[in-house]
Amino acid sequence: MSLPDLKSSSKHSTSTRSGVVQLNVGGHLFTTSLSTLKKHPDSRLAEMFSKQPKEHMDAQGRYFIDRNGSHFGAILEFLRSDWMPTDNIKEVHREAVYYNIKPLIKRLEETPQLFGELVARQQFLSRVPHYKENIEVLIRIARAEAIAARHSTIMICILRTEEDFGLYDNAINSLEADKESAVTFGPWKATPSVSDLLDCVKMDIESQGYNLSIQPHVMEKSFMSKSYNYFYKVTFSWW
Repeated sequence: MSLPDLKSSSKHSTSTRSGVVQLNVGGHLFTTSLSTLKKHPDSRLAEMFSKQPKEHMDAQGRYFIDRNGSHFGAILEFLRSDWMPTDNIKEVHREAVYYNIKPLIKRLEETPQLFGELVARQQFLSRVPHYKENIEVLIRIARAEAIAARHSTIMICILRTEEDFGLYDNAINSLEADKESAVTFGPWKATPSVSDLLDCVKMDIESQGYNLSIQPHVMEKSFMSKSYNYFYKVTFSWW
């Protein structure tokens, strides 16, 4: 064993025996106790420190966790004193899930920031057929139409009820635009309205870094044909 390796191993052994652990979490340095890290026996942290992971040591002999350490301090504070964070709730929740700290996960999911998203919005979207797949299709079509253009506009069709769905063929045949590119959402059995769904579409696409607007598609009325208010234009702006 080389001298640096011997020094690192000795430091690791001493810190373990004393119960004090030095951590390097993605470049962020922390000092805590072994008992704190093992507070919840079924967590990933407890599993990590139930043995001596010599292969996960940095050059200074600190335990290295290859994870963004920006929010690890909040994880430690919960383990130390049950302190709950008030900022960056989604990010801390993601780390709590990674480390499988179930009491923290549960309490975070009861906060207003996550309760509304997980219990209300996501439960609604789970009742909209193929919602996630349709979001991916919208983005894929928009990117395909972005060549040498400032905007990409895609038509979407929102069918709120089974009755609306029954009129789909008539509605799509009345559409002057390219019928092949119309992406259809619905129907769904839940309280939220069409405008609520449109808000979700906008929120979820913009969360991926895109800039878009959604406007009703106004169809020209004629004496012989019926107009349908199921259609909306989703416009991506590229610059």
